[in-house]
Parts: sequence; C-alpha cells; structure tokens
Amino acid sequence: MALVLRFLNGAYIFRHCPKPYASCPYLGTRFADYCSSSLQKPVAASGRTSSQRKSEGDLQGHHQREVALDIASPEEKPEVSFDKAIKDEIKDHFRRLKDDIVNHWIGPEGRPLHEVLMEQAKVVWQFRGKEDLDKWVVTSDKSIGGRSEVFLKMGKNNQSALLYGTLSSEVPKDGESGRSGYCAMISRIPRGPFEKKRAYDWSQFNTLYLRVRGDGRPWMVNIREDTDIIQRKNQMYSYFMFTRGGPYWQEVKIPFSKFFFSNQGRIRDAQYQLLLDKISSIGFTLADKVDGPFFLEIDFIGVFTDPAHTEEFAYENSPELNPRLFK
Repeated sequence: MALVLRFLNGAYIFRHCPKPYASCPYLGTRFADYCSSSLQKPVAASGRTSSQRKSEGDLQGHHQREVALDIASPEEKPEVSFDKAIKDEIKDHFRRLKDDIVNHWIGPEGRPLHEVLMEQAKVVWQFRGKEDLDKWVVTSDKSIGGRSEVFLKMGKNNQSALLYGTLSSEVPKDGESGRSGYCAMISRIPRGPFEKKRAYDWSQFNTLYLRVRGDGRPWMVNIREDTDIIQRKNQMYSYFMFTRGGPYWQEVKIPFSKFFFSNQGRIRDAQYQLLLDKISSIGFTLADKVDGPFFLEIDFIGVFTDPAHTEEFAYENSPELNPRLFK
C-alpha cells in the first residue's frame, strides 16, 4: 500500500515537470523528487520573478504599441482610384470654366472694363516664390549635344529670379550640328480649362518694361505670338537687351514697334508688325559666342504705355518685300 501511494505521488509530480523532461519515460523517482524539490521555491523569489516577468511584459507590450503606431498594417493599403482622380480633374476644369465665364461677364481678366482701359502699366511676371519659377522653363544647346549649362533659382531674399550657368560654343561632334552655344529662358504658354491655350492681350500698351541686373552680356528678348491652331515655335519677334553689369539694377524699356520678325533664327526680309493681342510667351536668349559663366537677375517683367512713343512700326516695307501689306 505504501508502495502504491509512493508511485502515485511520483506520477503526480512527474506530470507537473517541464515537457522536455516529461517526454522521457526512463526517468526514475529521483528525478521526480528533484522536480518536486525544484518546484517548491521561496515566496520572495517567486514574487521577484513574477514582477520581473510583468515588467518585461509591459515593456514588450509598450514596444509593440510603438511599432503599431509607426508601421501600418499590411492589410491597410492606401486607396488608389483612377476613376476618382479623373472625376476630380474634370470637376476642376469645369470649375475653371465657370470662373472664366463669370470673369468674362465682369470684364477682361475678371475686372471692370473701365479699370482695364484706364490702366497705364501692368506687371505680367514677377518672382517672389517657387510658384513663379514654375511658369518658366530653361533650355540650352545640351539638348543637341552641346556643353552649355543653364539653371534658374530664386535670388536673394526671394525677391528676384537668378538665371545663371556656363556658355560653351563648342560644336557637338555628331557630324550634323554646325553651330552651338546658346542658353535660354522661356515662359510657359498659359492654359485655360481643358488645356486650351490662352494669349496675353497687350494691345493697349506700347512698351515692354523690365527691371534686370546682369553681367554686361547682350541678351535677345523674344516674343512669340499665337495665331494658328499649332504654335509656330520657329517664328518669333526679337530685339536686343544690353546689360550694364555691376551691382546696380537697370530698367529696360523696349517699344513693341522695335521688335523684328525672324524665322529659325534668321531675320526675314519681309517684316510684320507684332500682334499685341495674341502674345503666347516671352523668352531671353544668350548666344554671344563668349564662353564662360554668365548670370541675369530679373525682378519683374511688365508692360506700360509710353505717351512719348508714337511710332507704330520701325522697319521699312515695300510691295516687293511684303506684298500682303499692300493689297
């Protein structure tokens, strides 16, 4: 009877031992006694162990909460809906179309007609932030294999635009290009609702007005007009702008009557007058064949009416040169 009780007591303790050792059937009663003695630990030690486990569990839970805050669940994917993007784009275009219709009833550019007619000067482009730089693009002969570089950034205190770079007249060794060495800054064509091209109306002004600061290099001011469905990018009206150099700003005034007509960089014999109500863009080109660094700082570009200037067109025409003007 005592042997049976001893066997049952050993089996009970054996069941409460750790599983790696309990899976071995060849362990005797001495191991059972060791397990029973190891299970009977002091109360203080068990309290310390339980508090330590509790603190470790709290730290682990806190760490898991931080990870959950930092890392999104894989199941929570961002919603990307092309249908919603298209609908929002269409709504935006219709909103802009509604604003254009309302502004048309109010007057030109949404202002009363008498204010527009009495206006003597107007700032078209000014540079006071990055959104003003986004209205312009820069290009150079690098697009055809040249080595000129041009960059555009905001000037000091975000009060001007700084166009700078390096001009190189080295001809690309591609066997096709015969000349190189230019850098340019061109305004983007304004767009209306549904990407319809717009045009600037400067018909009530007669002079281009700029406030610039350069390094003494001559620049070419180019104006493009938009009269066809497809923009004629090789045809433009140009005139020279000479910078003085030095730290001082200069105000440049160029009458529109001075701009001459050119096609693919060549001055045409038949000259046409610039249509001031169909202006699409304006640009600045440097191509003086002087290799080296350059810069041009621009404060603003505007137009104004000079009452002292009465000239309508500065270039001579004849029926032989331009028969369309003498029909």
